[in-house]
Amino acid sequence: MVLPAKLHMLCVLTLFSCAAHASDTTRTDVAFEKLVEAHWQQTLAVNPFLAASLGDKKSANQLPDVSLSQQLKLAKDSARILSKLSEIDSSRLSTANQTNLAILKRLLIDDSLEFKYKTYLIPISNRSGFHMQFAELHKSLPFKTVQDYRDYLDRLDKFGVYTDQHIALLTEGISTGNVLPSVVLQGYEETISAHIVQDATRSLLYSPFRNFSQALTDAEKDQLQERAMFSITSTVVPAYKRFHDFMQRIYIPAARGTIGASALPNGREFYRYRVRHFTTLEISPDEVHQVGLTEVARIKSEMLKVIDQVEFDGDFADFLQFLRTDPKFYPTNAEDYLKETAYILKRMDGELPKLFLNLPRNPYGLKVIPAYIAPKTTTAYYQPPPASGKLAGQYFLNTYNLKSRPLYELEALSLHEAVPGHHLQIALQQELTDLPLFRKYSGFTAFVEGWALYAERLGLEVGFYTDPYSNFGRLSYEMWRACRLVVDTGIHYQGWTRKQAIDYMIENTSLSRHNIVAEVDRYIAWPGQALAYKMGELKIRELRERASIQLGAHFDIREFHDAVLRHGAVPLPILESNIETFIEDRTP
Repeated sequence: MVLPAKLHMLCVLTLFSCAAHASDTTRTDVAFEKLVEAHWQQTLAVNPFLAASLGDKKSANQLPDVSLSQQLKLAKDSARILSKLSEIDSSRLSTANQTNLAILKRLLIDDSLEFKYKTYLIPISNRSGFHMQFAELHKSLPFKTVQDYRDYLDRLDKFGVYTDQHIALLTEGISTGNVLPSVVLQGYEETISAHIVQDATRSLLYSPFRNFSQALTDAEKDQLQERAMFSITSTVVPAYKRFHDFMQRIYIPAARGTIGASALPNGREFYRYRVRHFTTLEISPDEVHQVGLTEVARIKSEMLKVIDQVEFDGDFADFLQFLRTDPKFYPTNAEDYLKETAYILKRMDGELPKLFLNLPRNPYGLKVIPAYIAPKTTTAYYQPPPASGKLAGQYFLNTYNLKSRPLYELEALSLHEAVPGHHLQIALQQELTDLPLFRKYSGFTAFVEGWALYAERLGLEVGFYTDPYSNFGRLSYEMWRACRLVVDTGIHYQGWTRKQAIDYMIENTSLSRHNIVAEVDRYIAWPGQALAYKMGELKIRELRERASIQLGAHFDIREFHDAVLRHGAVPLPILESNIETFIEDRTP
């Protein structure tokens, strides 16, 4: 067929226009991807731990530069890249890069605000710090060759400078009013003194030199052990002593008597930012507080149904006291506690194909939280596999004070930390091949923790929580996260006292008093972070319900979970957009 002349010319012009737009899009994508690469290289340059785990041999013996001058340089570098990103016309990017641009800009904007509020001047919390992370560093490192050991020894030799840089940040924090509350630092010195040893071979940092790789000769082993003892004795222990002395004599006495973030410089403004940062939503502290109150009331009504189910003679407070004090609900030894945890996880492993299309290749392990940090540490936590993928993820369980570790919470706890919670989501993200590296090795707390809380509830769909007490434990864990919305905003924005927060948690959850005190102190030391769990979970459940209603018989839970997870951790508004696309694509 021959086209009329005018129609032929219109088609030609249209083709040229499309080709020009495609060319513009390609050029814009290339320019953007260069900026992404520049940002990524900057990230690796300041994070030798990450760089080394990705195979950069030059970083394997390095520690981060956390000096004040470096903080200022990072702020300028981030601002420069953000300025260039702002010049990009997002409409000329591919769909994937439009998402990448939105996420990178959000990360850099949040970085700029962290610098603005000088959060780097509080590089420790009640349950963490550089000195703890450094002591555990060897657990994520490969020790196969002589060079692997030498790289670690180089890091030991640099620990003194690393410590002094942190002391300088904390000192600057004192002078500017950016300090932790004194109440959360009670007993903190024990996390430091645990590493001040007379005998270097008894140091946790000497651990790699007790059992060597078979590839090493006896002479190499002797030489490495001798150097390790020298480094620990001459550099590491003196650095821990300096830090211990600084904390005891200077920092703790200078810590503030207030507990809320609102007492920090520009504190109320800072906390409003932190709410947006951790929830990824445009929402105010007062709105979050109200969401929390609504959720607490809803969950409590479900808990009361369980109390009726077990025919308990007493009110809600009596039942909570019964759960906290009856010995039958608590493990008698750590070994049985760990075995029960492993059994729960193995059961869930067998149910995962009913819920997911794709499962991570990298496995996970179960370990005990180190004794020297256990008293000040929460019930459990998850440690992701290193970026290299050569080591498994680890679910760390707290076996300190077993009288505060109820068995009826163990199903919900384990599903949260391992599978289908943190390990499944994070390990899958690390295995995605179509994400830029800055997304593969970063995340948004509302997504990551929201998913893990959502994962607890998935146990209902595959045969967990059949015991009413275990189901009450699940509800108590959900209530715990709902209470966080009330307590965190109460402490940091509404002037709540520590006692008020503790009493509210005791009144509404079955958590032991020991766990509640540790949790409240965590919220005090880490403003806003605790909001992410429930706000993220609520959004995922909202989106699942929307997809189920709109797709009807065409809704497949495995496909929905794939749509949530296959893009990695994203801000909640982008997750919502992804699910809207999923619904459109699946609608007949």
